[in-house]
Amino acid sequence: MKTITDQLANYASYHRDRRNIITHFIGIPMIVVAIAILLARPAFEVAGITMAPIWFIALASVLYYLVLDLRFGIVMGVLMALAVWAGMQVGAMSTAAWLTWGIGLFVVGWVAQFIGHYYEGRKPAFVDDIVGLLIGPLFVVAEAAFGFGLCKSLQQEIDRRAGPVHNGQGGTAASH
Repeated sequence: MKTITDQLANYASYHRDRRNIITHFIGIPMIVVAIAILLARPAFEVAGITMAPIWFIALASVLYYLVLDLRFGIVMGVLMALAVWAGMQVGAMSTAAWLTWGIGLFVVGWVAQFIGHYYEGRKPAFVDDIVGLLIGPLFVVAEAAFGFGLCKSLQQEIDRRAGPVHNGQGGTAASH
């Protein structure tokens, strides 16, 4: 199994333009919440707890994140729980509201992603490796941690493998 460094470095190799990374902070959370909304139905009761397909997807995702890295896995678990909670709230609304929010967030999130990849000049990572769909949210959390000065050795290894992040227009951050 690939390590967190392997997964993030592979994903990062498709995301070296700072503008693309910024669009991921918008698009990926929207997509995750949209998926939580859309998979909040059908809802059913298990031991007095309202369950839905999103619970199983979220649990499997969080277990994978925990295997990759305990610290990031815990953060991803909290964030995924918030997405599931939001999804279940919207899933309990009318069918029109459920579909409008779910599909609307999904489409707007992907538009943001494709704008970022336009800046990057590269296709999204999931086109070459479907696991990229699972790593995207983790990438956003890792980039946030790096922005706060955390996990420096992980950031340095990702930059070593994927190349430095640049500010667009073909230059690197160091050359601007």
